[in-house]
Order: sequence, then C-alpha cells, then structure tokens
Amino acid sequence: MIEVSVDQQQLQAVARRLSQEADGKKLRRDLAKNLRVALEPAKQEIRSGLMAMSSSGLGVDGPPLRQAVLKQLKAEARLTGRSTGARLRIRKKGMPRDFPNAPKRLNRKGGWRHQVYGRDVWVRQVGQPDYFDRPTRQNKAVYRAAVRAAMADSIRRISARG
Repeated sequence: MIEVSVDQQQLQAVARRLSQEADGKKLRRDLAKNLRVALEPAKQEIRSGLMAMSSSGLGVDGPPLRQAVLKQLKAEARLTGRSTGARLRIRKKGMPRDFPNAPKRLNRKGGWRHQVYGRDVWVRQVGQPDYFDRPTRQNKAVYRAAVRAAMADSIRRISARG
C-alpha cells in the first residue's frame, strides 16, 4: 500500500472545522470526494500498468486475474483518526483461485512460485513489477499538490462563510 500524505494535523484541523459548521456533513463529504478525485490520475496509471501486463498463464482457469485485481482498486479518503488522509488501496477480498495476495505478488520483481495443477512441478511466475509503486512514486508531488488543493478549496469554503 502506498500512501501520499500531507500534514495530518492540518487535515484533521480542517475536518474538525467542517464538523462544527452547520452543514458540516456535506462539506466533509465534498472534501472526501475531492480527495478521492485528486488520486484519480494515479488510479488510471495503475490501471494502465496492470493492463499492460502479459496475460499468458494468468487466466487459465476461473476469472481473469488482472480484472479481479482492478475491481478491488479503490481511492479512499479518511478524515478521522490517526490515518487521516487519502490513499489508493487494493483489497485482498475477491481474488480468484484462492490467491488473496495477487495484488502484492503481481507487483513484486521476484513474482511468486506455484505448483502446476495436477503435477508435482513448481514454477515461478512474474507479473508486472512496479505496476503499483512506479506511478505513485514518480508523481508523488503532483498527487500531494492535488490533495492540498482539495484541502485549500474546503478552507476557502469555510472562510467564505465567515
């Protein structure tokens, strides 16, 4: 999991101020939506990196692995607690063929080992190394600026009210 974080105290202060407003729930919802939208370009880059992966041997029996991983890719925004911020996450739930660590293994340079069905033979399989890490690492400053812009927009809305 890769997190792009800004100053958590500032984000928590904005979230507290939003809850004090008359229509704070709507403002909080808008801030969370803007934070998720700020991560949308990263989500699209991860999607294209994963779809660029060769599919040979990945979808032999059962649902396609790449589509199952992409289905679980979510942009999340959290405005309370210690992990306040926005992040991209791929859940293990719903992975095909009893392979819950598929998102992590597809991202590893070393790939993973598995037994060939019906035989006593083990093979090493490699996905698309860094399909998740590369886009988030390369454009971290862009995503951080987008998150800060979403926070600034909420602060402007609060300030305009008086």
